[in-house]
Amino acid sequence: MPEPEQVTPTVLGLETEYGILLADQAGASPVQDGLDALHPMHLSNAVIRTYGELVRQHSTGWDYQTESPLNDQRGFEVPRGKALADQLTDVENGLANLVLTNGARLYVDHAHPEYATPEVTGARDAVLWDRAGDLVMLQGARAASRLLGRQVRLYKNNTDGKGASYGTHENYLLSRSTPFHRVVVQLTPFLVSRGVLVGAGRVGRGQSSEQPGFQITQRADFFEAEVGLETTVNRPIVNTRDEPHADAARHRRLHVITGDANQSEYATWLKVGTASLVLRLVESGGWRDVPALVDPVRAMHVLSHDPSLRATVALEDGRELTALDLQHVVLSAVREHLARHGAGAEDEEVVAAWQQVLDDLAVDPARCADRLDWVAKQQLVERYRERDGLGWDAPKLALLDLQYADIDPERSLYHALRRAGRVRTLLDDAEVERARTEPPTDTRAYFRGRCMSRFADQVVAASWDSVIFQLDRHRSWVRLPMADPLRGTRASVGELLDRAGDAGELLDLLGS
Repeated sequence: MPEPEQVTPTVLGLETEYGILLADQAGASPVQDGLDALHPMHLSNAVIRTYGELVRQHSTGWDYQTESPLNDQRGFEVPRGKALADQLTDVENGLANLVLTNGARLYVDHAHPEYATPEVTGARDAVLWDRAGDLVMLQGARAASRLLGRQVRLYKNNTDGKGASYGTHENYLLSRSTPFHRVVVQLTPFLVSRGVLVGAGRVGRGQSSEQPGFQITQRADFFEAEVGLETTVNRPIVNTRDEPHADAARHRRLHVITGDANQSEYATWLKVGTASLVLRLVESGGWRDVPALVDPVRAMHVLSHDPSLRATVALEDGRELTALDLQHVVLSAVREHLARHGAGAEDEEVVAAWQQVLDDLAVDPARCADRLDWVAKQQLVERYRERDGLGWDAPKLALLDLQYADIDPERSLYHALRRAGRVRTLLDDAEVERARTEPPTDTRAYFRGRCMSRFADQVVAASWDSVIFQLDRHRSWVRLPMADPLRGTRASVGELLDRAGDAGELLDLLGS
């Protein structure tokens, strides 16, 4: 294999909205039902605020100057008067917002507590700072529980089973020169079929679980369009938001909303690792004979509803392929691309793992219970069904689904499997704890996070591509733009951050 090309690493990150409810409201909807005087939005706000108090960090303003949620990758902007309220994410809502010392953002979104990881450049790092988010949320929930005198529960899932869905989104930085039409055409068959790798499993079919049964993914039933700007209604397989959080002349950010919230570290690693490789292939323009689905939306539903993995979907060329077939087609194209252009160490690990999982699923999905959430969850649910003679509409099964997603290790069925050594892990607790407070070193998240740990009292607002300082009460605010995600790293600014006594001195050093 040739030496790897010196290419710019893929910058990526994850965002997760957590399901939330009080322990004595187990029958309530995590997003819809009233919780006495505590609306879910205020309950979520309590989680964020009490975490800030726990780590002695005040709420930070968010800099909306470069936010553009209504810009569309297809070359137009939706008029604000015609936009849905949920699309106006560039409006201050008055709720707690924390920019953390690890470079992440912790805030309230659509009545859920949300954690957005710092920018990273590898799949394993994405897993690490995603797991750090679980720890942040756990500590916030426990602190809020003490404040309220009632147990706040957080769940890493994507639906309440009653018609509401909340997202786990991936973000990948692409070259602006890559035609967006190519992204849509070539990414769609991968996204439609990747549930077999990264689905979290779900008891119930249909948006409101109106059909009994088990399916592979949490999110598939909530997708109703192939391409579009929305994220909460008429959800598209390929989202078109054009908000790069970087130099728009050079970059576009692909906002992927089809993924599930994974408890399994291995599944999260596969999710971002395989997607990064496919996007590298798409950017190269070298993929020929891309499989085109007749009806991608229906295909996503059909494939999710078939844990046997035997269901087929129609291609425009007349073929009928299973999800495994489609994944093999994509994997083969990725292999050819890497053979031509070279692969890094993690690339090779992801490809090998991708191949092994597909091979194991083809023989017996149960072989993947140590790696894939949907298989592990299905095995748990089936054991209870057989032991207690339960039908798929039994409330106990829905409760098991929820308990799998609990982020509290003392209550989570996933964490019970983890303690028993029945799931593969990639990280140890010590490195996750470090990632809770420390940023990645190879992206601008390093600068953002270190500014929060060193000069938090002088940071009045921040965003992915800026930090705003108030040097003293008599001077104007100073906005420092950070349009390049690969600048502001420890290698480039670490020594200056260590030397600076305050934000003013830091700015002087940066300008010298």
